[in-house]
Amino acid sequence: MSRPEDFRKDFPILNKGDYIYFDNAATSQRPNAVVDAIKDFYENSNANPLRGLYDWSVDATERYEHARKTVACFIGASKAEEIIFTRNTTESLNLVAYSYGLDNVNEGDEVVISVMEHHSNILPWQMVTKQKGAKLVYLEPDEEGVITEAEYKSKITDKTKIVSIGHVSNVFGITNPVKEIAAYAHEKGATVVVDGAQAAPHIPVNVQEIGADFYALSGHKLMAPMGIGALYGREELLEKMSPFLTGGEMIEYVTREDATYAELPHKFEAGTVNAAGAVGLEAAIEYLKKVGFDFIAEQEHKLTVKMMNGMKELPYIKIYGSSDPAKHSGIVTFTMDGVHPHDISSVLNDDHVCVRAGHHCAQPLMQFIGAGSTARASVYFYNTEEEVDRFLEHLKKVRSVMGYED
Repeated sequence: MSRPEDFRKDFPILNKGDYIYFDNAATSQRPNAVVDAIKDFYENSNANPLRGLYDWSVDATERYEHARKTVACFIGASKAEEIIFTRNTTESLNLVAYSYGLDNVNEGDEVVISVMEHHSNILPWQMVTKQKGAKLVYLEPDEEGVITEAEYKSKITDKTKIVSIGHVSNVFGITNPVKEIAAYAHEKGATVVVDGAQAAPHIPVNVQEIGADFYALSGHKLMAPMGIGALYGREELLEKMSPFLTGGEMIEYVTREDATYAELPHKFEAGTVNAAGAVGLEAAIEYLKKVGFDFIAEQEHKLTVKMMNGMKELPYIKIYGSSDPAKHSGIVTFTMDGVHPHDISSVLNDDHVCVRAGHHCAQPLMQFIGAGSTARASVYFYNTEEEVDRFLEHLKKVRSVMGYED
C-alpha cells in the first residue's frame, strides 16, 4: 500500500528544510523524473523539432509528437491531432475565444460561464461578448458551492452559443457537473469549453465521456514544467478555426500575398515549440499514472478531513465551500476573524508554512461570497498528516501574533 513518504523522496524541494508546502492548487512540485526528462532532452535531443532532417531534429520531433500522444491518451482524446500544445490553460482558453468565439458568437447571443471561474476563463469571454455585442451570463452556486440542475437549466437557453465552465473550482475545490452541463448545453446547440487546470492533476479525465468540445489544462499544476499546457479540441471544430498565432511552422506554403496553413495540430503551434516542456509533461503524466488517481483521492481526502476538522474547532475560522471534505479536491479556503489573509500567510511563512492568500484570480467569486480575499491551503498526495497537524498548530498562533488574546 502506497504512502506519501514513498513519493516524497522523488521531490528534492520537499526534503530541504522543514517547509510545509500547501499551495499545490497554484502549482505542484516537480519529481526527479520530470527534471531528468528535461535535462535528457537538452543534453541528447536539443534541436528544433519539425524543421530538420538530421538525427537530432528527427529525434526531437519524435519525442515531441510522442508526448502529444501521451496527452491525448491521458485525457481520452480520440486522436493525437486533437491536442494543441500551448503555454498554459490561459493561452488555451484565449485560443478558443479568439479563434472560435469571435467567429461563432454574434450580436444577441449569450455566453454562459460561472461566477466561480478563474480570471483566465472570464476575461476572454468578456472580450468576445463585448466585441460581438453578446451577453455574458453567470451561473451561481448554492451555499455548498454546487451549481444545481435548476441553475444551469435556467441560464443555458436557445440564445446560448458557448458554455465555458471550470471542471474543478480553484477556490471551493468543488467538482462541477460538467458532463450534465455539457449534455444540456448540446441540446441547446451550444459549444462546451472546460477549464481543466484544477481537475487534471486530481481526477481521471475523459473528454469524450464528459462531452467537452474543448478542454484546457496546465502542466505546472500536475508536476510538469511551467510554460507548457495543452488544449483538446474536437477535430471538426479545429479544422474550421483560424490560427490564433501566425508565423513559422504553422504554414504549408507562403507567397507574397497569401499563405496556406499546415494540417492539425501544427496550424495552432506557431514558432519554435516548447519541446522540452512537452517531454517534461509526458514524464509528469507517466509519474502521475504510477502514483494513481485512487491513491491521490484517498490521501487528499484524509488530509482534508483532518484539516477541516481541526479548523472547525477554531471559532474564528470560516471555511468556504462544501461542508463535505470529499468535495474539496484537497482545497480548503478560509478566513480568520480580525486578520487579513495576507497577514495569515505572512505569519505562517515565518513558521515555514506556505499557503496562498488573496483573491486567487477569482474576484467575481470573492464579491459573490462577500470576501475581499481569502487564505487557501491546498494539499497533494505527497503531503502528510504530520504536516497538517503542524499547520493547525501554527494556525492557532496567528491571532496571538497579531495581538489578539483568544
